[in-house]
Order: sequence, then C-alpha cells, then structure tokens
Amino acid sequence: WQVWAAYWIQAGHELPAFDELYGINASAIQARLRQKDALPAVRASLPDWLDELMARELGADWPAIRDSLNQPAAVFLRVNTLKTDRRSLKVRLAQEGFITETVTDIPTALRMAQRYNVFGLAAFKEGLFEVQDASSQRIAPFLQVEPGQKVVDACAGAGGKALHMAALMQNKGRVIALDIHEWKLKELRKRAARAGVDVIETRPIESAKTFKRLAGHADRLLLDVPCSGLGVLRRNPDAKWKLRPEEIARLIVQQQEILQSYSRMVKPGGKMVYATCSILPAENEKQVQAFLVAQNGRWTLEEELHIDPAKTGHDGFYAARLALQA
Repeated sequence: WQVWAAYWIQAGHELPAFDELYGINASAIQARLRQKDALPAVRASLPDWLDELMARELGADWPAIRDSLNQPAAVFLRVNTLKTDRRSLKVRLAQEGFITETVTDIPTALRMAQRYNVFGLAAFKEGLFEVQDASSQRIAPFLQVEPGQKVVDACAGAGGKALHMAALMQNKGRVIALDIHEWKLKELRKRAARAGVDVIETRPIESAKTFKRLAGHADRLLLDVPCSGLGVLRRNPDAKWKLRPEEIARLIVQQQEILQSYSRMVKPGGKMVYATCSILPAENEKQVQAFLVAQNGRWTLEEELHIDPAKTGHDGFYAARLALQA
C-alpha cells in the first residue's frame, strides 16, 4: 500500500480515507518525491550500492562518467582492411545514403552520423566492415600483432577482436580463437568467411587440456576476460539492475584465475594483453598488479590503456600489455 500511495501522490491526487492507508504520511512522501530529482543516482537510474561503490573507487571522476554512461551509444564501424580502406568505405556508404564520420585517433573506425541497422547493407554482406565500438577497436592494435605470428584469443566470444587481429596480420599466420560457447565460435566462423579471413582456427574450451596443449606456443595472447561490463552500461542499461556486489567479487576471483593459468600459453619473449570493458580498478589495474606480484618478475608491464567514456564519448575500456621474459 505504501508503493500505491506514492504512485497516487505522484500522480497529483490526495490519498483517500482507506483503512489500509492509515498511518501513511502523505507529506513525507511528497517531500521524498521532490527530493528524488536532486539525487544523482536517481537521475542516472543507478542502484545506490553501485553509485556508492563507483564514487569510492573513482572519486571526483565518477560524476562525469556516470552522466556519460546514460548517453545514447553511437554506432561505430570497423573497416575490414583486407577488402577495402576507410576512405573507400566512407564513399561507398555515402553512395548508399549513409553519412559517416572518421574517428581521428582510430584509423579503422567510422562513426554513423545516425543510428541505423547496417546489417542489411550490401557493403556489410560483402564483408567490408564490422560493427565494433571505437574503444574495442583499440585493443587488437594494442597487442602489437604481426604477420606470421601465432596469436591466441582465449576469450574470443563471437570474435570481433580476433577478426581485427587477423586483418592487422594481413591474413598471415594463425589466430587460435578459444571460447567455452560453441555457438559463439560458430558465429565467428561465419563472420570470418564473410570477411575473407582464413587464418582463424576455432577451438571450444572443454577442459584444462585445451590450454596445456598450447603452453609456451603463443607469440601473442589476448585475454578479453569476463567482467562486470560497467564501461558499457549505456549499451546494456538493464545490466546495472541485474548486477550484484557478490557477482563482482566472483568475477574478480575468476579474472585472476584466468590471468594466472592462461598466461602459460605465451612463449618466452611473447606478449599478452589483459582487457576488460569495465572501469572498476579492482577489475583492471589492481588485477594486473596482483598478477605481477605473484609472477615474481617473470612478466613486466609495458603499457596500460584507460579509456574514459566521459572524455572520449566511447565505451569504457581498460587494457594492459605485458611481456614475458625471453
């Protein structure tokens, strides 16, 4: 009845004299309703616990990031450089009536001037581009892959980054894409065929043997680990209401386990990128620091990448590139 009373008062009505409403303070409800618009977490439609957590972790940066995560997400395209270049694709799309804008600091990225379902376009069916956020497009180049290398994408999903790495490698070498979900790997195989990529090999993760067979074999390893997704809330706004503190705690344990065990696939002198679409330090730089301490000098941190959604207008991402001693 309290919920109904709040709804009734918010609609501008006086409470009727029902026995069930006895003791409900209409004035207090009205005051609370007036106050709610002044509460940042309410305006941002965030659970209180999550707003408080992010304020503690990010400090003065959180208000701007919180606001940015409530802005509509733009559609970005990644040019498939195996088949075309950015200028040619931009012209092709303009001829079909779709205006795009170049992203200055990401050479493969085009931003759609308006949201549009691009999956029916002939250019998409020809494999000239993939839909991929600008932040995500920064991860594959960050790994510094080269033609002819053996590269492992250990949490490949549907393979957006694996496809990007194959293009950067000029379709030369091997990209081994691993995932626990066979249906995602099936989708990756379809996307690879459309993109003209034939260096990707998909393997389902069935047991620890999957990794043991690759121990010490990878020139490059990408760990795009499961995470809270706090950097991409504008794309998945319902996720913030499904997320729980205990789920974040579980993910943090899982991420460190992945780092410690999957890193064994890298050969001496090789490199690894640990990446998340989270903005929470406990999932990002703190994980890398814990890994480095546990490894006792075997790995070194080369560079970190922090993508702030408030400063860039793109998804929030983190990546760290680490090198294994030769």
